[in-house]
Amino acid sequence: MEGIASAATSVALGFVAGGTSSIRIGAGGVMLPNHSPLVIAEQFGTLEALYPGRVDLGLGRAPGTDMRTMRALRRNHAADAQDTFPEDVQELLDYFSLEGSGTGVRAVPGEGLEVPVWLLGSSLYSAQLSAFLGLPFAFASHFAPDHLLGALELYRREFRPSVHLAEPYAMAAANVVVADTDEEATFLFSSAKMGVLNLLRGKRGKMQPPVANVDENWSAEEHQGVERFLRYAFVGSPSTVREKLEGFSALTQADEIICTARIYSLETRLRSFELLAKCWPPSGAV
Repeated sequence: MEGIASAATSVALGFVAGGTSSIRIGAGGVMLPNHSPLVIAEQFGTLEALYPGRVDLGLGRAPGTDMRTMRALRRNHAADAQDTFPEDVQELLDYFSLEGSGTGVRAVPGEGLEVPVWLLGSSLYSAQLSAFLGLPFAFASHFAPDHLLGALELYRREFRPSVHLAEPYAMAAANVVVADTDEEATFLFSSAKMGVLNLLRGKRGKMQPPVANVDENWSAEEHQGVERFLRYAFVGSPSTVREKLEGFSALTQADEIICTARIYSLETRLRSFELLAKCWPPSGAV
């Protein structure tokens, strides 16, 4: 996918881990239908061996791209590969356990490292599977807002304690753009709006630079589609964004909020995260 640095997740994570010393690194995420569970277990086992206690593995059920690319990634891909997702997740968990997979096949490295595994979702499916397996759950509300509250409620209601997790633990995603003023942040956010508009029009490509008056050449239906897609977008000055994030936190009761910033300029994107770090979480919050 041209607009996302997603082609080699474990390689990118190794680069980030090698350039830092304490932050956790994670995948949001590996689309498991595209990969053998053993390959992912050994890739993330290697990362955990190199950077102990800093690695999280997020797993998604969607193919993440078009069918031709999916077949190129995993040539023996069956038409019903998504239907084997629960079995693939369990196989991956078994590779990380001390007991191993029970098949005589071992993940080396990986076996016994207990890499934390999250399930990612944009519908109710992964919420239910996360609850059944007793895994932490992250919802992609930054682009799929419709089922956020229903998925969190389902996950918490049906959660079963496991060796991985004693109580439900949920993360919710949001688009966050912070600048010195509301006006500047709104301008920067036009890149994200154009990206969604192109997606709705069936056009994919790299992120575009921000523009003024981004809404001028859209139809009413397109405008509605973009606004729906970006329902959980918090854009503005530090005080504005803090207030909106407080509302989002109260709404979801999420244990963590993960923020993405689709900002064209790397320098401006870093500035957005610096401002966010100063205004959120509130003083005293974890």
